[in-house]
Amino acid sequence: MEFPLSLGALRGLVKELQVSSRDARPLVVGGVRELAAVLRRELGKDAKPGGVSAGDDPRGAAVFVYVLGEDPTDEDERALKRARRARVPIVAVAAGRLSDDVIIPFVLATDVVRIGAGEGFPVATIARVIAARLGEGAAPLASRVPVLRRAVCDALISSSARTGGIAAAAIFIPGADLPVLLLNQVRMVLRLEQAYGLHADPRERAPELLATIAAGFGFRAVARQLLGVIPVAGWAVQGAVAYAGTRTLGEAALIRLETGMPGGDGTRPSTQPRAGASRVAP
Repeated sequence: MEFPLSLGALRGLVKELQVSSRDARPLVVGGVRELAAVLRRELGKDAKPGGVSAGDDPRGAAVFVYVLGEDPTDEDERALKRARRARVPIVAVAAGRLSDDVIIPFVLATDVVRIGAGEGFPVATIARVIAARLGEGAAPLASRVPVLRRAVCDALISSSARTGGIAAAAIFIPGADLPVLLLNQVRMVLRLEQAYGLHADPRERAPELLATIAAGFGFRAVARQLLGVIPVAGWAVQGAVAYAGTRTLGEAALIRLETGMPGGDGTRPSTQPRAGASRVAP
């Protein structure tokens, strides 16, 4: 049987990840000085030098997290506008006396985290919003900011599982979906490892890549057996197996990474940031 993945596709994927690993843009936290300092400490726990920075100038940032304590002022609007012009993703944290019906300029509603006065910063929620906002590109940042890792990896696994399920259900030619599914699964595993500080070196990652490809063949065999039992709506069966298989691969890879896979940066923080560790001033 011909190998379903071309070496060119694998080399291109590895090169893409190696280039993205050199992305040293920080997570910048700005806004209300006292509150921003607290949130910066929470997000910067165990972070590498330069991973989390302070300031209201978002240029050159991977993401701009902006803390507001009341309805946006002209100064807030100018800071957020600078981020928009610089094409830097923005996540707003609305704390304290900010009115619920106030629209924060230049920020999507889905990228706003609202918390009440006296409540702690929901770091896990903020991390999930950052992960959703950055998508796959959050992995290099997570390698330097460990607090983001679990949220970024969860988002990567969910996105890859959906992509695999859709591809398997949409491609009707027998076997034509296998290269797409395998490349998607390999990409997911390499991105997860990148988030944990592992380098995309084919020689170092060969065991995981071979295991991922072998698992992909195994899930394909399961799908074929199910198609023999449930011949109707085969597209749904293929999609369901691809979704479940990709998610299983991702969760297994995440367990290995959290238990300390060799070759990483040696940082093993809590996988679930503590919400409410610091209190927001009323």
